[in-house]
Amino acid sequence: MINHVSIAVRDIAKTKRFYDAALRPLGYTCLSESEGSLGYGRDAVVLWICAAGKQDLPRTMPGLHFCFDAPTRDSVKAFHAAALKAGGRDNGKPGLRPDYSDAYYAGFVVDPDGYRLEAYCGAE
Repeated sequence: MINHVSIAVRDIAKTKRFYDAALRPLGYTCLSESEGSLGYGRDAVVLWICAAGKQDLPRTMPGLHFCFDAPTRDSVKAFHAAALKAGGRDNGKPGLRPDYSDAYYAGFVVDPDGYRLEAYCGAE
């Protein structure tokens, strides 16, 4: 249903360091890069990131979050650790979420601009 998502950020260089580190364990890389934008995905760009103008960044983002597919539970752990090391904040340590389903394994972080991110693996 969704072809891609676009977000605006304050500092492209800082954001690139964060997303390169956080998404690498999930198998996603920066497939497109210019002075004012980045494009991440596996086979095609699915997440576009652009430099924000003063009006582009929302003051609050209630309920907004992005969930990335992870191939393994270990990659969820690696995503979480890499995101924290690259400047993200913890928003839920990796683990099972039985309230969601018996095999729902996820880790949650907040990126430097306040976007809430999740890595999810449904395989055991």
